[in-house]
Amino acid sequence: MGGRSQKEGDHGGTLGSPVLSSASIGGKGRFFGGTAGTTLAVPELDGDWNVERRGGLLPPLVGVRKRIHGTSGETKCGPLPGAPFDVSGLSLRYRAPFRGFVDELEPDGDGFRGRATFRGREFGRFALTRKPDGGGS
Repeated sequence: MGGRSQKEGDHGGTLGSPVLSSASIGGKGRFFGGTAGTTLAVPELDGDWNVERRGGLLPPLVGVRKRIHGTSGETKCGPLPGAPFDVSGLSLRYRAPFRGFVDELEPDGDGFRGRATFRGREFGRFALTRKPDGGGS
């Protein structure tokens, strides 16, 4: 039938068929761990933030800041274009070309502690402190 023989490990699935599970490409039809396409805003994150290095493989973060509004934001260094990300709860998930990088945040006093990760592996720690003129809620 159709000139194609089925070999061991070849289940004959085609894209969209029940045989080729989306779990085989990340669990939700996506690569890199199956991250969901929905975002969740955290109003406490809205505003402009200074980023301070706390350890790990991060370079000195002098002049690095994050600007967050609703479900999106960007990390900027000086006058350079920013690296855009989506806010999903307390996770900042970077978009292409930085897909796979995620900053995981947790509240810490008036700011946040952060873990910089790539594909789930931590490579550095940082702190976010609200810029004095950074607004927010």
